[in-house]
This record gives sequence, C-alpha cells and structure tokens, in this order.
Amino acid sequence: MAAFLQQIRHAARARWLYHLGGAASRRMTLGMRRIYIVPTRAGLQCALLLLVMLLGSLNYNLALGYALTFLLGACVLADMVATARNLAGLQLAPVQAPPVFAGAAAGFRIELVPAAARQHYAVWLGFQTDGAPMQYCDVGTPATGAATDQAIAGSTSIVLHAATTARGWQDAGRIRLVTRFPLGLFRAWSYWQPDLRVLVYPAPEPAAPPLPGSAGGERHSQNQAGSEHYTGVRDYRPGDSPRQLAWRQIARQADTPGRPLLAKQFEGGNTSQLAFDLAALPPQLTLEHKLSRLCAWVLAAETAALPYSLQLDERHLAAARGPAQQAACLQALALYGADIGATTERSA
Repeated sequence: MAAFLQQIRHAARARWLYHLGGAASRRMTLGMRRIYIVPTRAGLQCALLLLVMLLGSLNYNLALGYALTFLLGACVLADMVATARNLAGLQLAPVQAPPVFAGAAAGFRIELVPAAARQHYAVWLGFQTDGAPMQYCDVGTPATGAATDQAIAGSTSIVLHAATTARGWQDAGRIRLVTRFPLGLFRAWSYWQPDLRVLVYPAPEPAAPPLPGSAGGERHSQNQAGSEHYTGVRDYRPGDSPRQLAWRQIARQADTPGRPLLAKQFEGGNTSQLAFDLAALPPQLTLEHKLSRLCAWVLAAETAALPYSLQLDERHLAAARGPAQQAACLQALALYGADIGATTERSA
C-alpha cells in the first residue's frame, strides 16, 4: 500500500513539474510560469556575505554600510530576474528525425527561436532521464558539449543524440534547459516534452549469409549487365551498379563541367530478382534475428543494384530497387508486429 501511494505521489509530482501546460507538444514558448530558479553555491555565498555586511552595519551603525549592502542586494535581485528572462520567451520546435539502425545514436533536431528583439546567452539543453546524469549541448555549436557566450540572434537548430536499442518508433525524451547567465548566482531551468519520435530500423546482421539463390550476389550482378543486349548510354540513376558506369564516355567528357555521369543501358536478357521471405528463414532463428538478416539482405541487394521483393506474412512488397524501395522495406521490417500489437490492444 505504501509503495502504491508513493507511486501515485511520484506520478502527480512528475505531471505537475514536467508536464506543466500540457503533454507533448510540437512547439512551445517558455513563459515565466514554466521556469524554475534556485541560487547556486556562489549565490548562497553571496547571500551569506550580504548577511554579514548587514550585521556589521547594524552593529556599528554604518550608513555607508547600509547603502552598500542594499545596493549589492538590489544587484543580486536584478541578476535573478535577468537569469529567468534569459530563458523566458525562447521558442522550441522539433524537426523530424531521420531513421537510424538499432544500436546507433538517434539525432533529434530541435529548432530554437529567440523572443522578439531579445537575445538568449549561454543556454544549455539536453535529455533528462530519471536517475541519469544530465547531458548538455551547446546552443551555438551543436554536438560540441562546450559552453559559449554566442547569442541566439536568429533561428538556431541543435541536434540532441539518444541511444537506441530496439526497432520501431522511439519517442524523444524529456528535454531540460538550463542557464546561469549573467553572473552565475542563480540557476534557471525548464522542462519540455517534444512531440517527436524517430524510426529505428533493425540492426543488420554483422555476418549475414549470402543472398538467397546467389553466391554473394556477384553472379546476379554479372547476369544483369552481362547477358543483356547493350543499347547505348543514359544518365546515371541512383542505385545503378558501378559496373554499369560508362567509363569511356565519362572520360571523354571529363573536360566539360557540369556533365552528369553516364551509365550503360541494356535491354532484354536475364534480369534476376531476389525474393526475401520471412517464413523461408530457418525456424530456429528468433524473430529479431530473422528481421536483422532480412535487413542485411536488403542493404546487400541495394549495394549490388539487384531488384528484390519482400514478404512479411501477408504483406508483400513488389520487386524493385532504389532508395524508395529500400526505405519501404526497412520501414516494414522496423514496424513488423506493431500493427498486430495495436490490433490486439484495441480488441481487448
């Protein structure tokens, strides 16, 4: 019972502290209501010094001591307001994160826009996870992790990195913003939960076997370009094999700037196609191992410029090649089983 009550108190505190003003959002403007501020160690030492000065002025009845104490106290209060205003008005917006493979660091891009006719100095931000140390990123120079006094004079974007372990959609963690500008006597911070996620592909199998029905894919590449009828040259297309480049024609146009690469064009002949089927993999492999192998085969087929199809249970992707085919297959592998899980939850 005590543990249940403690869990409720922790959830209520997290909802009040971390999700003030709503849940995950696409864009947020930091207001004074969302900013927390406490004195730093230097600020506590300064407060102790002011207290000693006030006691000395009271003991010796020093008018100049009163004036100096109250003047320094006013400067400390002004620094507290300036520290909070250094975050107030700052707008944050997430930018779509590119897909990554499981095990690699996902890069979440955050765009920062300053308030009108304002500048924000020495702002640190990074992901904040429960029980984990804070990882700060410099606003002026992304991914350096070093502080700077460069002002945010315009729209600035930084990239926050987070580790990935499993395939599928991964939400961005809670982001914390911290500043001690200008004097370092106070530390102001705020939290933001962005509506941002990244698609994580399965990690390719490190030592995947050769492509099904081929000896490493080399015979298919030779059949595709060797046994067909040569008809001429054409402009290079993304995904073409290096064997298809027309090096002789490219060398003749080497002195002409701006000329595109040329590739050999074939018609007819044997156009080998690869068929990747999840059900055809050895049954002793785990599901994640099977998806990892299919991911490695998709990448290998793209490298060899071979058309391939993908069969995942009832879902079928027709044979093709190119960046669009690769992205569609990798997305299907990353989200395999997600629709089934969502359907099961809705029926329950």
